[in-house]
Amino acid sequence: MASDDNDIVEEVDYFYRLYRSGRVERFYDLHGSFYIPPSPQHPSNGVFSKDVTISPHVSARLYLPENISDAQRLPVLVYYHGGGLVIESAFFNWSHNYTNSLASELNVIVVSVEYRLAPEVDTTAIYEDCWTALQWVASHADENSLITSTSNKDSWLTNHGDFSKVFLVGDSAGGNLVYHMTMKAGKETLSSKVKVTGSILAYPYFLFSDIDVDEKGLAYKIWVNICPPLESGLLSPIDSPLINPLSQKAPPLSELGCSRILVCGGKKDDIIPLGIVVRFVEGVKESGWDGELEYLEVDSGHVVQIIKPDSEEAKHMMKCYANFIHR
Repeated sequence: MASDDNDIVEEVDYFYRLYRSGRVERFYDLHGSFYIPPSPQHPSNGVFSKDVTISPHVSARLYLPENISDAQRLPVLVYYHGGGLVIESAFFNWSHNYTNSLASELNVIVVSVEYRLAPEVDTTAIYEDCWTALQWVASHADENSLITSTSNKDSWLTNHGDFSKVFLVGDSAGGNLVYHMTMKAGKETLSSKVKVTGSILAYPYFLFSDIDVDEKGLAYKIWVNICPPLESGLLSPIDSPLINPLSQKAPPLSELGCSRILVCGGKKDDIIPLGIVVRFVEGVKESGWDGELEYLEVDSGHVVQIIKPDSEEAKHMMKCYANFIHR
């Protein structure tokens, strides 16, 4: 057993190492990532936060701006963090600080989803977790909903959520998750018949077979290690509809289940090249989807709004998010 625990079977530089025993070592110190507790009693930068359990596998951190009236209702923003589907957490500093600022700057309730990670679970389980979280959020729109027991409902959402304004937001891998949740919302009914108003995909984690892929790049190396078995007729991990929304097996983009979309890309992004983001935007336009599509291009690298929240690019993105949500 000791030998198995030291036998490396899979490794992605700077992200994680998988041992034969099943143990996963994540290199959080290299990312400066660490746990931050919520602030349920004393607001942090004008925002209360608390952790909730949604299901045995899914939890979330909720954010509520302070100084709102008892009757005031705010848009609900469901946030999916990045990390290549293999690292990070809704409870860690990068996500916590960013989602806290989203709640404060945008004056919204934020539900930051804590989903399971690959490689401990099959990648498809991550998407199931994210849908479970979205269904749980939607169930709060109906006080008589049978989807979620009363004891599992949260008073912040019940008392202050405006479920006519539900938005999905994600960065990098989170952008990939937002895409899939939006697609699923176009095909399946959410609890209480809630509709997704808008989706924001920032630097979405996609790979396309018609765009040169750096096989030594981080995005490719992660995906080839966690890609589920391919469907019949697909030859490459890049053809998987989980990573390639333009794959022959992917559903039509015309089925996106929201009324408006904002896609963001960075000119200097060396993880998700700008060409990939542009190609996705073109695909949405060509699909005939009848919603409103906005495209934001910033002169920066990957997830600058999280890494450098005080930068001009980050401030510009926040302003664009505000305009997108409060129209």
